[in-house]
Amino acid sequence: MSIVTEVAAAPSALAQAHFEAALQFETDCWDVHSVMETPQQDFVLLDVRGTEKYAAGHIPGAIDMAQRKIIGSRLAAYPAGTVFITYCAGPHCNGAARAAIRLAQLGRPVKIMTGGITGWLDEGFPLATAPTSEAAA
Repeated sequence: MSIVTEVAAAPSALAQAHFEAALQFETDCWDVHSVMETPQQDFVLLDVRGTEKYAAGHIPGAIDMAQRKIIGSRLAAYPAGTVFITYCAGPHCNGAARAAIRLAQLGRPVKIMTGGITGWLDEGFPLATAPTSEAAA
């Protein structure tokens, strides 16, 4: 028995329930990338890192909306059932979780994109450096 198996793995039914539940709260960079700019895109991707970091490089199609700026009036343009996906710098950052909390408090469906910008770049996906949506507003 190793340090890995000294605590037994959960029974299969419990493991299945756990991992299925986790996918209700998160998605990953590959899945987001695979549907961006396709007719299947059924979510809004929010970059919650802040305008300066967004301007320096963000996921193409993402909207610049720092978690502290997530308020009901800024979301009013989106139908109530719109799914929001939040991301931040990467696994070392809790900004995506903070933004997800704010969205949930506003009654909005939300998931976190695990990995954030770090995961996106690790997958080899490009960043955009277009003007921020805040500057355009």
